[in-house]
Amino acid sequence: MKKILLTGSSGQLGRAVRKEYGKEAQFILSDVDGPILDVPEGMYLDISDSKEVLETVKRTRPDVIINCAAYTNVDGCEQNYDTAFRINALGPRNLAAAANETGAKIIHISTDYVFSGTDPNPLKENEEPDPVSVYGRTKLAGENFVKECSTRFFILRTAWLYGEGKNFVKTMLELSKTHDEVSVVDDQIGSPTSATELAKVIHEIEPSICYGTYHATCEGSVSWADFARKIFEKTGKDTRVNSISSEEYKKLNPKSANRPPFSILDNMMLRLNGFGKMADWEDAFDEYIKKNRLS
Repeated sequence: MKKILLTGSSGQLGRAVRKEYGKEAQFILSDVDGPILDVPEGMYLDISDSKEVLETVKRTRPDVIINCAAYTNVDGCEQNYDTAFRINALGPRNLAAAANETGAKIIHISTDYVFSGTDPNPLKENEEPDPVSVYGRTKLAGENFVKECSTRFFILRTAWLYGEGKNFVKTMLELSKTHDEVSVVDDQIGSPTSATELAKVIHEIEPSICYGTYHATCEGSVSWADFARKIFEKTGKDTRVNSISSEEYKKLNPKSANRPPFSILDNMMLRLNGFGKMADWEDAFDEYIKKNRLS
């Protein structure tokens, strides 16, 4: 049976990966934030500690390392650069180096925020990154470390992820309990991506030797404001969505990070390497609503 070291295993994607594989793999579960409450055999692994990572990987001898651990608080990264770099850059470096040392593959999850988002056309994997936030810069540094430290790697850039845990969908639904209306930016466009769909891609790509960088988002695009409207529509909420610009949002939240206005990725490498097409974002969202009984 294949042995997989899964970091960030209690997060949205970590949970989805565990469900996707089921009993097909033996998981070594860890979480960067501490013990995993719902997984008795889980362990805390400080991925920023190179010695601890190497010792753990040598002891457990995984066939594959799937790195779902990340500091994803985009605004928080602006105020905590060292923490963001430690988790988003040094962590992937240590995992990639340990994978290379032991002959394991590594699958590292990255983000659309490595791009500035000034181009309204879908971005392909070979286009030059130019992040506009600390989150984006530290995630790009993590990508580069993975490339430098390992030879058997997959880097999957995704976007607007939601699943079992804290996310935009849950935030909107919580706000709807106490607010008749909410203000959401309408000039940031992207592809809401189901963690379940991304886990399927990980499962499909992992056995292959088609190493490299991939974009992996659900098909189609929408603004944050229209996504919020879809959330309320699908769950039967009456909360009204007021569209505001990023500039207006920045005035209300001056410490907020810059974000890419056009966050649309082209899954070209999945397509060219013969992997399955990801679901349309609306279809995937409908399935999420149904599965989680949110309506």
